[in-house]
Amino acid sequence: MSMDLAQLLQRIVNMVLRRLLRIGVNKGMEGLARGGSGGAQKGNTLTPAERQAAARARQAVKRARQAAQITRRMR
Repeated sequence: MSMDLAQLLQRIVNMVLRRLLRIGVNKGMEGLARGGSGGAQKGNTLTPAERQAAARARQAVKRARQAAQITRRMR
């Protein structure tokens, strides 16, 4: 089974793109969990309710990442 250069390059490109996509999705989820609407990032302080909601969102992101990792392992 010989693999020509085009197939080898395509596999490498796909692997790199998958990793970059995973990093981008994780960064986006983290941003949303911190309050993607801009709350604390614009200098406004979060109310206790917003802080609690952000903590719940971070936990949800953590669980989603764990589920994705388990799904990847099962393949």
